[in-house]
Amino acid sequence: MVKVTVWNENRHEKKNPLVAEIYPNGIHGAIAGFLNEAGYEAGTATLDEPEHGLTDDVLNNTDVLIWWGHLAHGEVTDEVVQKVQQRVLDGMGLIVLHSGHFSKIFKALMGTSCDLKWREADEKERLWVVAPSHPIVEGIGEFIELEKEEMYGEHFDIPAPDELIFTSWFEGGEVFRSGCTFTRGNGKVFYFRPGHETYPTYYNKDIQRVIVNAVKWAQPVDRNRPVYGNAQPLETIQAK
Repeated sequence: MVKVTVWNENRHEKKNPLVAEIYPNGIHGAIAGFLNEAGYEAGTATLDEPEHGLTDDVLNNTDVLIWWGHLAHGEVTDEVVQKVQQRVLDGMGLIVLHSGHFSKIFKALMGTSCDLKWREADEKERLWVVAPSHPIVEGIGEFIELEKEEMYGEHFDIPAPDELIFTSWFEGGEVFRSGCTFTRGNGKVFYFRPGHETYPTYYNKDIQRVIVNAVKWAQPVDRNRPVYGNAQPLETIQAK
């Protein structure tokens, strides 16, 4: 069974009554809930737990890590970020959601500022599927429409994605690369834009389906990481 850890800083839920009302078990609890219903073994971890809930034992038993953060990116220790990055390079999948674009781990893996334009104006978002044959969009129609979401707009300062899965259009006119895949070492990374904390986005069945599909796509491939460094020849090298 694929083991998933849903990480959330869990700060908005404690500070904002509206967020607590929408997500009484936290954003992490809502996501873990539908992943467990889909047949995965999903647990949670939060910022204020020892080692942010990402101990060596947790990370070593995680096939796919889902990351949601916003208010407290800077409070995540560099030591934990380095451990997560190494696990990704070794093959663990990573799904970064919404404002996790500015997390230390996503910036470390991308090597860029990961900055963007944004606006909170209760505007419609339409996520267009631009890779219709990709497994992440299995069961999804031509687009996903969200009645209200936070706007993210280009330019999104990330490396060119390996694959672009969704492009969003917003009511105010902006567009955004809202679903992007990357490979880093042996690991797969998926950035998925929707999920502002004051909207019930993670209860949307299409959004849930995308995340469920993404976990399946991002799970580790059953092979060892390549061996690097000085190598002995496979064949006899004839003396010249």
